[in-house]
Amino acid sequence: MLDDRDRRILAWLQRDANMPLADLAERVNLSASACSRRVTRLKEEGYIQRSVAVLDRHRMRVAATVFVMVKTAHHTADWLDRFRDALSDIAEIVEAHRLAGNVDYILKVVVHDIAHYDAIYKRLVGRVDLFDVSAYISMETLKDDPAIPTGLA
Repeated sequence: MLDDRDRRILAWLQRDANMPLADLAERVNLSASACSRRVTRLKEEGYIQRSVAVLDRHRMRVAATVFVMVKTAHHTADWLDRFRDALSDIAEIVEAHRLAGNVDYILKVVVHDIAHYDAIYKRLVGRVDLFDVSAYISMETLKDDPAIPTGLA
């Protein structure tokens, strides 16, 4: 079970996983050693899966986002394995979700420009049979926050 301090530790670490332990401990009103033990426990219990660096997409030349809606006529385990393999081989596909409703999957693709997306599209459809693919180009990002709520755990 998480207590309020655990939740606050997780919230701070989502903002800055490189925050010095002394600063984190001060923000959650713990000694550095007590805070360190809690962070270790949160990692061991799987609340903290990993720490990553968030890169500047403009500097990395993948500032455009395309959301791709995929419908398929195939729902076999073999097809899904091929689809997963295709997704894992294309670094520009940064998220993929199976959906309920009239669309089977949604993909979040980060690219340099539309020609770059077209190359990604061709790689994907060359690997798996898809019934329908629709692309939606993001014109503006209104919110982009990888942090998740900590108060529900």
